[in-house]
Amino acid sequence: MPESSELPQFVSFLSDFGRGDEFVGVCHAVMLELAPHLRIVDISHEIAPFDVRAGALALVRSVQYLPPGIVLAVVDPGVGTDRRVVAVEVEHGVLVGPDNGLLAPAVAMLGGPRRIVSITSEAHRLTSPGATFAGRDVMAPAVGHLASGVPLDELGEEVDPAGLVPGLLPLPREHEGRLLAEVLWVDRFGNCQINVGPEELSALGVGPGDGVEVRFGDQARRARWVAAYAEAKPSELVIVVDSYGLASIAVDRRSAAVECGLRSGSAVEVVPPGAGDSIGGEGQAVHLTERRR
Repeated sequence: MPESSELPQFVSFLSDFGRGDEFVGVCHAVMLELAPHLRIVDISHEIAPFDVRAGALALVRSVQYLPPGIVLAVVDPGVGTDRRVVAVEVEHGVLVGPDNGLLAPAVAMLGGPRRIVSITSEAHRLTSPGATFAGRDVMAPAVGHLASGVPLDELGEEVDPAGLVPGLLPLPREHEGRLLAEVLWVDRFGNCQINVGPEELSALGVGPGDGVEVRFGDQARRARWVAAYAEAKPSELVIVVDSYGLASIAVDRRSAAVECGLRSGSAVEVVPPGAGDSIGGEGQAVHLTERRR
């Protein structure tokens, strides 16, 4: 067994468990029972229940900032089925979780898998009365054993890295001079991150300070590309390149999600000047069905 100083010192933990029940605390306890030296970073436990894509997005946004060690991610609507639980070795650590697309984007961000093991060892899990809490009974024990020096290959058989279930994250599409995009994430401030980067906006001929038309549902609004939320005028819809390098639709100190009726998965069109019909002034929403009459 490696010396204590060589053991993983951190586990970073993400789940859809919430904080109302005991699930997070019990997983902490299982890991610490096996590896008392561990320090646990709770990334988030407020992922929407069963939302694998939201969990994958939160993980890929976070993973480059996490300390070297182990990542435990549990958003597992297929718990109790034949979906695999895997441990994925990357350059500076191991990611443990269900093989349902949750881990794949983060693994890619970290340079791809070196080895993947399907966690099947009965000796490295808890005995349980049912199969509904694999986070406690399979994944947390696997993390604890890895952190205490158990080799990866003792947890189960190695599997083909190409077989890792991919995370299906949408890409924007250019169509007739406009971008067909989608809201990836709404943060607690109501800013709506879309799957568009500044390079896609530049390819449309749009630069910082320019205005675009943003269409969603049956509405269209003008939005200006600004560098910071505080540059927005009162009630003005703006586009800001956020801290993850993607465009966010925002209103200063208010919720763009509430004002525009947007949520994760909402379709959004970004139309550069001259590519669509002219709309009203700053902050004015126009119903597309009315405009077309």
